[in-house]
Amino acid sequence: MAKKNALGRGLDALIDTSSALQTGKQKEPNEIDINYIEANPYQPRSTFDEETLQELADSIKELGLIQPITVRILENGKYQLISGERRLRAAKIAGLNKISAYIRIADDQGMLEMALVENIQREDLNSIEVAISYQRLIDECKLTQDVLSQRVGKKRSTVSNYIRLLNLPAKIQLGLRSEKISMGHARALLALKDEDTQLMIYDQILKYDFSVRRVEDIVRELNSDGSVDKKLLKKKVFATAEDYLQLQKHLSTCFATNVDFRRSAKGKGKIVIPFKNDGDLERIIAILDKINV
Repeated sequence: MAKKNALGRGLDALIDTSSALQTGKQKEPNEIDINYIEANPYQPRSTFDEETLQELADSIKELGLIQPITVRILENGKYQLISGERRLRAAKIAGLNKISAYIRIADDQGMLEMALVENIQREDLNSIEVAISYQRLIDECKLTQDVLSQRVGKKRSTVSNYIRLLNLPAKIQLGLRSEKISMGHARALLALKDEDTQLMIYDQILKYDFSVRRVEDIVRELNSDGSVDKKLLKKKVFATAEDYLQLQKHLSTCFATNVDFRRSAKGKGKIVIPFKNDGDLERIIAILDKINV
């Protein structure tokens, strides 16, 4: 059985192979001067991890470039990168003078589409980066979600779910980008219409390490149709969390230090009272002795 292409349609859907400029056999890459390649102005990614670049450079030194980059010819006889910036940067670090490349014909919009789609197909992108790339394809390349789903080989519902993440408050998007929460958490929060409630539940996720299922349950309770039950459920869900927060503040004031109050979703937890030195410890013990009396 033929192995399914893990990248979906990807770049093949954007690049017309009949318009490729080839030297030699059809679809064979060319060896071109690395110094004649200009950066892609439509590259969606602006930062590259130096450590992983060095690892790729070491691999290129040892094994050579396994996957050619893709470029287009400019009027000045130079080339402009379409996809493969990490490989190009690593090849320069490895000291290569020439690099294997496929040469394509593409206008500026085609360049943007190719760069964005190649960016989306990367496995190390977080969900917000994917969502932004999808939105750029819609806004800047004038694609509908239906056409976009065909371009990237994804279901329309998948594309839509990613784009909806951009409706979340910036604080939650940042948490998703930095992997403080998962896409499952974020999708559950999208069911809440009130931004303040979204942010409150988000803070609880971070504080109490709520699972996705727990957040879904909370959201379901908050969106319950029964008005009386809804009030009771609201109190049950986050009046308790608020009580713990108030208790943490009270203890911090009582001991004149930032008391760390940790509680899991199951209710278990611990209270940590930090001290700076032996004198500070004696002060805290004296407060505890007074409470004990």
